[in-house]
Amino acid sequence: MPTTATTDRTDATALGRQERQVLSAVGCGLGDDEIADALAVPEDTVAELLARILVKLGLRDRAAAIVHAFDCGLVAPGRGPRARPASRAGAVAARAAESAPRTGISLLGPLQVRRDGRLLRLGHLRQQAVLAVLALGAGRPLGQQELLDDVWGMEPPVANVVPVYIYRLRKVLCDGDGPAVIERGPRGYQLVPGAVDVDVARLEELVTGIGKADRAGEPLETVRLCARALDLFRGEPLAGLPGPLAELERLRLVERRIALVRRKLEWQLRLGQEAEAIAELFALAAAHPLNEPLAAMLMRALHRGGRQADALMVFERARRRLADDLGVPPSGVLRRAHRMILRGDEAGPGLGLSAGTGAGP
Repeated sequence: MPTTATTDRTDATALGRQERQVLSAVGCGLGDDEIADALAVPEDTVAELLARILVKLGLRDRAAAIVHAFDCGLVAPGRGPRARPASRAGAVAARAAESAPRTGISLLGPLQVRRDGRLLRLGHLRQQAVLAVLALGAGRPLGQQELLDDVWGMEPPVANVVPVYIYRLRKVLCDGDGPAVIERGPRGYQLVPGAVDVDVARLEELVTGIGKADRAGEPLETVRLCARALDLFRGEPLAGLPGPLAELERLRLVERRIALVRRKLEWQLRLGQEAEAIAELFALAAAHPLNEPLAAMLMRALHRGGRQADALMVFERARRRLADDLGVPPSGVLRRAHRMILRGDEAGPGLGLSAGTGAGP
């Protein structure tokens, strides 16, 4: 549906009382016949008023009017017309009064949004990708061009769909009660600070805590925080979402997950929790058969546990997979682990976090 962004348009305060009523009703999704009934005027009058509104505000069509009604604060998603636009200060104060976010956005798996525990339906994939980009923005305003670049890349849509997608997402996320979740300011769209809980933001907070616990020499706390961070993952991050940013973030978050597992397992092995760590290493190495540092860590753990034959079998399996899939020999990290096992050297306490392995979160 073609529409026009409302940047730099005349504010709705330039409209007369009846025109404002019509714009509010249009923003709520009412048809001309419903507006005519509500205002007790002929339907032709509603059409004339809407035409006048479009001219005054410099809007192209009805869809643009809907977007404008939300952007200027005349309508709140799912809550019907407002008597007057809510002030930004009042909205901020109302949001500050909220004890905790009622909406949770999960990106560490297929995109999910829950409101008061209820799973919301978010529309088609490109619309979901727009929400994911806003969630990854960590409260930073994103302009329309940046959203287009992140979601569509080199193949932008023919129609100006971003404002329409934002309108639909606002309506879904607000769901008839509670404060707005997406706001538009001078520099673009953003998630309202404090209105949502994003799992990627929680992950980064936990990673910071893990680093502090590690540096303080608190292995049990490090393992506990790593486990909490890993519990946030529900599968492949941003699974199925299109766009350049989703692709890059998928790769980054998968690597972050592997690094967290390795950090946790390293400390479990140092704490003598070898059986649990080796079982988890086997599962992780099977899921990422071309990750050589993982295979080396598993080999060292098995060797340390007196399972030299199993350790050499892991090396042989990794060597064949690298040759078949990539046409390359084992790297230095695998060859060093292999030589250590053949010589019968002690694995020592450090099994995978030495310099150069890239294991840190």
